[in-house]
Amino acid sequence: MKLTKTQNRYLRGLCHNLSPVVMVADKGLSDNVMAEIKLALEHHELIKIKLRGDKTQRQEWLQAIDKQCKAELVQSIGQVACLYRKNKDKPRVALPE
Repeated sequence: MKLTKTQNRYLRGLCHNLSPVVMVADKGLSDNVMAEIKLALEHHELIKIKLRGDKTQRQEWLQAIDKQCKAELVQSIGQVACLYRKNKDKPRVALPE
């Protein structure tokens, strides 16, 4: 699902009040961390994660998360990224058209 500019702007506004729910650090993007990201996306739909690494490493992690979780990157500033994936069964975030 590709987000429109209006939807992306709306989700960025919602991200401001969120706290990071998952941190990717020294050990990288392990299976356990990926499972936590999938679980958080399923439950919350919109999550903020903290990526502790250099710029190229963070980009690689975000690409791997996108590939495995099929989540949309809403925003990435420094070491913090916001991801969105709609829950088909119980949607929590009402996106504008």
